[in-house]
Amino acid sequence: MKTNKYDSIVVGGGIAGLTAAAYLARDKQKVLLIEKNDKCGGLISSFEVNGFRFESGARALENTGVVFPMLEDLNIQLEFVDSPVSIGVADDIMTIKDLTSLDEYGEFLKRNYPDSMNEVDGLIKVIRKIMKHMEVLYGIENPAFKDLKNDREFLFKKLLPWLPKFILTMGKINRLNMPVEEFLEERISNPSLRDIITQHFFKHTPTFFALSYFSLYLDYYYPIGGVGQLPKALEMKFREWNGELLLNTSVNAVNPQQKTIADDRGNTYQYNQMIWAADLKHLYTIVEDSNMPNKHIERFNRKKQDILSKRGSDSVFSLYLQVDEPVATFGKVAQGHFFYTPSKKGLGTVHTDQLDEILTNWDQLSKEKIMAWLEDFTALNTYEVSIPVMKDPNAAPEGKTGIILSFLAEYDLFVKVRDSGWYDQFVAVLEEKMIATLDQSIYPGLKDKIIDKFSFTPLSYARRVGSSEGAIVGWSFREPVPAAHKIQSTDKSTLTALPDVYQCGQWAFSPAGVPTAILTGKLAADRVVKQRKKNKLGS
Repeated sequence: MKTNKYDSIVVGGGIAGLTAAAYLARDKQKVLLIEKNDKCGGLISSFEVNGFRFESGARALENTGVVFPMLEDLNIQLEFVDSPVSIGVADDIMTIKDLTSLDEYGEFLKRNYPDSMNEVDGLIKVIRKIMKHMEVLYGIENPAFKDLKNDREFLFKKLLPWLPKFILTMGKINRLNMPVEEFLEERISNPSLRDIITQHFFKHTPTFFALSYFSLYLDYYYPIGGVGQLPKALEMKFREWNGELLLNTSVNAVNPQQKTIADDRGNTYQYNQMIWAADLKHLYTIVEDSNMPNKHIERFNRKKQDILSKRGSDSVFSLYLQVDEPVATFGKVAQGHFFYTPSKKGLGTVHTDQLDEILTNWDQLSKEKIMAWLEDFTALNTYEVSIPVMKDPNAAPEGKTGIILSFLAEYDLFVKVRDSGWYDQFVAVLEEKMIATLDQSIYPGLKDKIIDKFSFTPLSYARRVGSSEGAIVGWSFREPVPAAHKIQSTDKSTLTALPDVYQCGQWAFSPAGVPTAILTGKLAADRVVKQRKKNKLGS
């Protein structure tokens, strides 16, 4: 069988892989991008059902000095609108409008937890410091997307004056790397207040990343047409520069000695350099290492053991509602991106110790016991509510509203339910309880207005995206992650234990997100371009 040869191959057509592939194609390389699904985008995608447009992953995009510079660099035109964020507890709701909203947030917490006023003041001081760090961190366009040789004005007027402040800020940021739960436990005595602050973050999220959310909420944007417009535009650029795209194709073997990969149809492809933008556990599982030199195989096996022993981060459960109610009804309550907690009590140990106990003793527990836990879980949880039509009038039929309700979910729980044979029943009850919770709190009458509904579970995300444990931001923070996690080490996060193979995306860096996926995609492409030039000079 003929082996197809390419300068570069990118595996994984999510936002990181698309970014890397577009830059390689712009470099006039012969590039192949392989994606296992029927379309690119991964967790950055939109879809339509009965005239309602929904997002399958990210509900909006954070710029953080990355997204807009990347679009400008690639000459991609997209229309964005602001995506303001509201926060609510019980019947108290506020919208984050600008930097001065931090004071309002402090008053919001004091109203709901009057016995913790002094501690809230201390928390607001910490968040304010972190916001100043964020101003430095994302104070200029990311230089990875700038032509530093020719853009002298950016180099001398922005980048060079910024670098000393960046270096100083990095030291301060690294001192805030402990889990946010531990950080707040030393400063907030009321466990319910700690829950309200932290329970929409991944377990053991680093403090700086968690408490920077106030700044990030001010940096949310929504592309007209849905977040799926971003990968669609990148794919168009990739094709425009003669890149080859292979959809519905999985890679099931990598031979680093021969520099070949094989797909699930028996086809073989040869590369000079490869960028892996898919699940790293899959990569380290399918590598054929029998002919690797000893100097490579020892390093590879150490990395493989580290990668395979670690877990993906929290997953998510998303419920999609088609509602026979005009968007104005929901606009009176909050903005189209809304973090809402129905109860001031907080989850407490419901999503930690209690869930761990359930998973450990699953075979000894009755279905009724698990459903009782689910009752508390849905009543006390924090929901991310996204209403696309509130940001784009064309996202729903006239007079109707599409709503996405999400919360962080444990992959292992859904595996247990599936293996026990009552997955569909569990999901149906979960959907009903979510709707009932919001119907009885912030959206009275909601359940009677629903036209149709469906949901994605952590198992759905694992199947669709191909991420281990259905993770949505790469590695779990509950144990040391096998990836770079300091901002100044971002460039090193693209290196793998295989020669001429680089990595990018959610699994290349922790904490991760859309901007980091894009940035690591660009940095991986830069390494390939640099290596290609070096090889040409050597020949």
